Amino acid sequence: MAPPRTVVVAGASGLVGSALVPALSAAGYTVRRLVRRPARRDDEIAWDPAAGILPVGTLDGVDAVINLAGAGAGDRRWTPEYRALILSSRVSTTSLLARELAKVRRATAAEGEPYPITLIQASATGYYGDRGDEVLTESSAPGRGFLADVVRQWEAAAEPARQAGVRVVDIRSGIVLTTKGGALGRLLPLLRLGVAGPLGSGQQFWSWISMADEVRAILHLLESQVSGPVNLTAPAPSRNRDLTRALGAAFHRPTVVPAPEWALKLVIGGFSSEILGSQRVHPTVLEESGFTFDHPTIHAAATWLAGATPTR
Repeated sequence: MAPPRTVVVAGASGLVGSALVPALSAAGYTVRRLVRRPARRDDEIAWDPAAGILPVGTLDGVDAVINLAGAGAGDRRWTPEYRALILSSRVSTTSLLARELAKVRRATAAEGEPYPITLIQASATGYYGDRGDEVLTESSAPGRGFLADVVRQWEAAAEPARQAGVRVVDIRSGIVLTTKGGALGRLLPLLRLGVAGPLGSGQQFWSWISMADEVRAILHLLESQVSGPVNLTAPAPSRNRDLTRALGAAFHRPTVVPAPEWALKLVIGGFSSEILGSQRVHPTVLEESGFTFDHPTIHAAATWLAGATPTR
């Protein structure tokens, strides 16, 4: 089966999207980017998901949609207002795209055999909640907590597309390791100063994936027939203390000063519960689909981050 050739990307300017779009173009895809401001380039389409506005014809002839849109969960303190934005920014974008994809699918079905169409929908390992040392796979039950509730509603918002026969892939990404931002972006400046250390007890499992493998996994899923939830995490989740030590070794910096729980709560508020929580997530579906990791261990990822190993 030939891979999709025309892809619409929502959230193209975000942490993952800004790395994914060039990779899609390099792989031969035609990329159309959804933007929440006036379009400035030929490949941009202005939309307003909060108002339910997507220009007519945006998804006509599209082979796949990759939805990465949503307010960053770790970008601000979790005030009641920001909690509401974290949820609404995800559900509104997903609901709108799912409804419009369902319309396209039904329209082509009315004309004869409907053409295949894929929705790769951003999700998160927050779905599983704080689970200690329990091994978690795509078949594990949902957890509890704010982010677990958000993710359940986020994934459910794609139901109109599923019901219409669109192949929907929920990519439950772990902590994406990159020097350009995200959770690691806050840690690296401290690491380079030699004042980074384990967060809280350091015993909690962090399920992570290098940015290089995150992008490669999304490209892989575009060309596969996988549907449903897929954990985008490396096959060797690490305890926070081990991850911090591996990064320190790669950057040749000490990692002996722990960040106590009370300090994390003071600085980042509610998100501290997610940082201090433990998720031992395994990429069962991704590996069974034939994907292989460039950075399967935290040592390989840390070396890559430090610049000793080029990206593929």
